Amino acid sequence: MTFFGIEFDRRTALLTGALALTIAAMIGFHLVRNQRIADVLAIIDITGSMNTRDMGNPRGSQDRLESAKTALVNLMQDLPCDSRLGLGVFTERISYLLFDPAEICANYDALEGAISDLDWRMAWAGDSYIALGLYSGIDIAQSLKSDLLFLTDGHEAPPLPFTGVPDFDGKPGAVKGLIVGVGGTEKTPIPKFDDEGRQAGVYSETDVPQDNRIGAPPPDAETREGYNPRNAPFGAMSATGDEQLSSVKTGHLEDLARRTGLQYAELQHVNSLAPRLLSATEPRLVPVDTNMSHVPALAALLLLLALYAFSLFETVRFPNLRHLLKFGFTSHPKGALVYGN
Repeated sequence: MTFFGIEFDRRTALLTGALALTIAAMIGFHLVRNQRIADVLAIIDITGSMNTRDMGNPRGSQDRLESAKTALVNLMQDLPCDSRLGLGVFTERISYLLFDPAEICANYDALEGAISDLDWRMAWAGDSYIALGLYSGIDIAQSLKSDLLFLTDGHEAPPLPFTGVPDFDGKPGAVKGLIVGVGGTEKTPIPKFDDEGRQAGVYSETDVPQDNRIGAPPPDAETREGYNPRNAPFGAMSATGDEQLSSVKTGHLEDLARRTGLQYAELQHVNSLAPRLLSATEPRLVPVDTNMSHVPALAALLLLLALYAFSLFETVRFPNLRHLLKFGFTSHPKGALVYGN
């Protein structure tokens, strides 16, 4: 084929195509597309039961708090750039904001360092009113116009009163997000620490409240031994139970998710929180300018490889192969294969 007085054979066409694609790659080829991102406030439970060692692989090699922090760092690695992450902690009955959501890629080292430094010693009280802490976290996330990721084992301390879960005053679903249950399903002793932060055994039955004696007594209080409406409205006998043992409270956390319009996931059953978080939140899309110069560059490389392959095939380095392809195979009467014209 002749074009502008130039004879274009197969080699010339391949070289011309590779040159044109190389120039296109050098100039640059950009594509603008919508990218799904996350804008989330993560709140981690740092109360005493989160020190229980029933996570990791093998099971029991990691405590719940460490497992929650690892899951949060992995979440940052799984989310696309332009996603934002804020951090807070929960203890006693409120959630406390440490910092507003920040872009994860530009601030990755700082975010990872802040997550890694979270410690149970940061708790300012020993109680653990999970429901109230969740409601507090929802209020903070709503003020930031962010989604919520609340990581907890769901262990209420003291236990819920006979009246059950406190009412949620907010609008269910106004804040989207995910409650993550952290912990194993088998009841495990909770570690106890001394004033120096060293483990000093585990909690016993008498170390923790076995029932909730705040507020009005239950309807059956009058039948309890030692009942006195003024001096002993809950009875005179100490409550018994197994609150010194802890497991992830799946039923309680699922109930809280229904009340607040959030979704629930159990950390030990998910490989990554990112898909569950994105499915539990409203899509947040941002335009992303993506450099696609690698596409024409790769195409140019393939054309050059094709040119080299054709040149290699047509050289005298494979004379027998060229000669063989000019002949057809025939069958010898005695079964041998021969070739000829």
